Amino acid sequence: MKPILLRLMITLLALLGASGMNPAAAELRWGATKKEHMKIRLVALAWTHPRSSFFSSEEVFVAEKELSPGELSLVKLVYGFLPYQPRLSETGFEYSTLHELRALRDPSCDETLLQMTEYGGLRYASDSAIMNLERRRTPLACYVTTAEDYAHAVHAPVIQR
Repeated sequence: MKPILLRLMITLLALLGASGMNPAAAELRWGATKKEHMKIRLVALAWTHPRSSFFSSEEVFVAEKELSPGELSLVKLVYGFLPYQPRLSETGFEYSTLHELRALRDPSCDETLLQMTEYGGLRYASDSAIMNLERRRTPLACYVTTAEDYAHAVHAPVIQR
């Protein structure tokens, strides 16, 4: 009877140890993954992956984010897409096109305009002004989005500043 009782106690201790004697290591981080609704105009294409048949690809843009009516800020936009989805540059690569999308702010990919030109130069959108790269030494805020978070494009005339 003693070996059975000893075996039962060892099994019970093993079950208690495996069932969660350690505290849960979960943290709620809702604020960190909140996507922001944005209206942007594409200024220039900095870099694009060759389209893959199997994996996701991405395009990197310099864009103007509308902060409020008439107030704009340059940002870096990383747009990810799958092989069966259109590139953002195919949906309206004109400065006069206003794109509405949801994007996640990612400080780890912030870059200056000078760093972005190291990809091989900027290909400017039609009707956009060419930027003075020497003045832009502050990092651009980086936003990451995907084709699923793209809402639509609207032709909106550019208001002269």
